[in-house]
Amino acid sequence: MSFTIITDSAANLKKSFLTLNGIKTVKMPYFINGEEFNCIDIDKFDDSAYYEKIKAGTKVSTSQVNPHQFAEVFEEELKKGNDLIFIGLSSGVSGSFKSAEIAKAELEEMYPKNKIYLLDSLGAALGIGLCVYYACMYRKKGYSAEKAFEKLSDVRDRLYQVFIVDDLMHLKRTGRLSNVSAAVGCVLGIKPILKGNAEGRIVATGKIRGRKPAILALAEKCLKLIKETTVIGITYAGCKEDALMLKKLIEEKITPQKFIIEKHEPVTGAHIGPGALALFFIGDKNVRNM
Repeated sequence: MSFTIITDSAANLKKSFLTLNGIKTVKMPYFINGEEFNCIDIDKFDDSAYYEKIKAGTKVSTSQVNPHQFAEVFEEELKKGNDLIFIGLSSGVSGSFKSAEIAKAELEEMYPKNKIYLLDSLGAALGIGLCVYYACMYRKKGYSAEKAFEKLSDVRDRLYQVFIVDDLMHLKRTGRLSNVSAAVGCVLGIKPILKGNAEGRIVATGKIRGRKPAILALAEKCLKLIKETTVIGITYAGCKEDALMLKKLIEEKITPQKFIIEKHEPVTGAHIGPGALALFFIGDKNVRNM
């Protein structure tokens, strides 16, 4: 390997993929009624049960990873003489990336011969995971960590992340909603179309009445804005049938090389809530502003 790839457990990737590609993972905790859990294998995550608990009012929360936890994972690779690229959850929705920056600053003094690159994904779930997917592609091509990081920064900037939720109150409760009233989604079945903006924050980009029309709107966003069909990602929070419907709508018009369709992992899932459906694809350089 020319460099080590490290991500966090909000990246929404299968453990088999992570193991096959030698990807290290920083655990991000979530709490159910105060009890701590970690999801390190998305295949073993029971999304239906988890999101039903949230719907029923179970208290679910998250906390940021501290610098020491990042340093432990980073240093393990630095001791081997490896350069590394870390790809993590958006700084626009979590303080964890700041912790990674603190860990980097400390370790650079201890390991001056090694390169440490931190990529703020400005996204969540497969918004992180697709960047990891591309990092693996670049490493297989023999790119150095420096060159891969440069190309990944471009991928990140062109990665469009758009989603719908059943209830905005979860985002409102945890302070992750930037520009729309939580009351909007409670009136007459209005479904705001949400996205990650250029700063990695969650903002509204439109609204539509009804669940099925909202899913169609996601597909239309993709068909209008997609510029690269290497891979498209879809995540779902207890609504797999909707994810498959979204995939079908897209496939009627274009044929991507690969779809990654996964249960939406529990850390950011605690904030978007049950019924969330998210779509991730590569657009042009200005796509995050659209």
